[in-house]
Amino acid sequence: MKIAIAQINPIVGDLAGNRALIEAEARKAEGLGCDLAVFPELALTGYPPMDLLERDGFVRDQLRHLETLEKGSGRTALAIGAVLPVERRGGKHLANAAVLVREGRRLAVQSKTLLPTYDVFDENRYFVPASTRTPIALAGGPRLGLSVCEDAWTDPRRYDVDPVVELASAGAELVLNLSASPWHVGKPAERRQLFSELAARAGVPIVFCNQWGGNDELVFDGGSFVVDHQGRVTDAAPLFEGGLHVVEVPTTERGRLPSEILDPDPVAQLEEGLVLGIHDYFRKQGLPPGAVIGLSGGIDSAVTAHLAVRALGADRVLGVAMPGPFSSEHSIEDALELGRCLGIEVRRIDIGPVYEAYRGLFADLFGARDDYGLAQQNIQSRIRGALLMAVSNAENRLVLATGNKSELSVGYCTLYGDTVGGLAVLGDVYKRDVYALARHANKDGVRIPENTIEKPPSAELAPDQLDTDDLPPYDVLDDVLYQAIEEGRSAASVVPPTGTTPAEARAIVGRLDRNEYKRRQSPLVLRVSPKAFGSGRRLPIVHRYAGE
Repeated sequence: MKIAIAQINPIVGDLAGNRALIEAEARKAEGLGCDLAVFPELALTGYPPMDLLERDGFVRDQLRHLETLEKGSGRTALAIGAVLPVERRGGKHLANAAVLVREGRRLAVQSKTLLPTYDVFDENRYFVPASTRTPIALAGGPRLGLSVCEDAWTDPRRYDVDPVVELASAGAELVLNLSASPWHVGKPAERRQLFSELAARAGVPIVFCNQWGGNDELVFDGGSFVVDHQGRVTDAAPLFEGGLHVVEVPTTERGRLPSEILDPDPVAQLEEGLVLGIHDYFRKQGLPPGAVIGLSGGIDSAVTAHLAVRALGADRVLGVAMPGPFSSEHSIEDALELGRCLGIEVRRIDIGPVYEAYRGLFADLFGARDDYGLAQQNIQSRIRGALLMAVSNAENRLVLATGNKSELSVGYCTLYGDTVGGLAVLGDVYKRDVYALARHANKDGVRIPENTIEKPPSAELAPDQLDTDDLPPYDVLDDVLYQAIEEGRSAASVVPPTGTTPAEARAIVGRLDRNEYKRRQSPLVLRVSPKAFGSGRRLPIVHRYAGE
């Protein structure tokens, strides 16, 4: 059977545009003589549609577009992800479904059985799960089993139902999995391992079709593939690219594809995911003419600028260097040199006069002092944030926040200062990985000045200030944070890194919890890890649990 895996990039809510994407790929598949074209989960609505599903007319309009696709279908069968109304159960009346159409007819519908409610998923809020799973006989081809995304994730989640095994036991000779599986670093390999084990357990080949592109905080990598009945990955589509990938099932005796073909270096994968997330955030919202970034001469703003240039082009990225009373000359020069390396415009604005005006106001508010402490430090960041927002308002540019996950975790950031912006590019990237991204950026020539990478990090808000004045070394900080965030450990159960004490580790987790209020007011964070700040991590701002 000749199958086209249509790795498309839908826009949530763009029903006509998404239908046009499906129609275009269907025509290509038919022109190539394919028997079947497979599209991602909820390809018509885009994923995730969230509360658009509750908006009057949304599902009805989507059904109209589905009917148009159905009537226009030709010899090539189409497996499309869509929302369908079903009998009301538990207050809900919609299904997340795979719909099979061919030659103007609807041949089969299979609703999604397993509705995830962990991390970024909240499908049980909207959908009714399938109660039965039935294969469909496709004329001239194998008996097909239709499944949707989570229906294949039975083993790691320990569900009571295994839809793919059930379909195979009922006679399915080939299972299709229509998916909108969000990416994080390492997710492609995790998926292939899971599907390999599932195919071998069920004794049936599986075609996995995944969407690609960015939608809000989520990045989808594509990476569709085919596994044979022994669990060998025999075909795979590229990561972070769209297009039609044509395969033969059952495959010729090719054996397993080598992992080096399938898995880019993790740092390269991280860069590509971030670039795609930035690109689609701008494209899908129609955000002209581009981005503005505050350039401090430090590594976070440098890496953010590099990624923005890759995503948008140098002509659409503006850097603003805003030296203050404690900015070092080398930091100013590093910011200007970054602009030369990346080919972007850099404007320099001295914030000294505004800062001194604030000091005069502080004297009226608090009395004359030599040093106003944290208020004096943070007002520099807020001046810079206000200037960036002024550029945003005057020139219609989106501010990209530059803070990393390590800083956001412990509140080493200034509300209404370096947290301003529409998108936090590095908000799910630990400091150690920011350095890795910087070195990767320079693999074919200098894009980020070496001095930016080598110098000790500093906010430069006070004389001779270093990050280590307020924070543990980043290798220690990131180790503890990873245990607390990605592994979900309590303060009491975190294993202190070498050279630190349990009390020091608990103090880091305490800072993590105390600064939830800052993260709630920060820009949207691009998700690149299994547990990012955003919709997938929901903790109360006020709580006192540290573990026992």
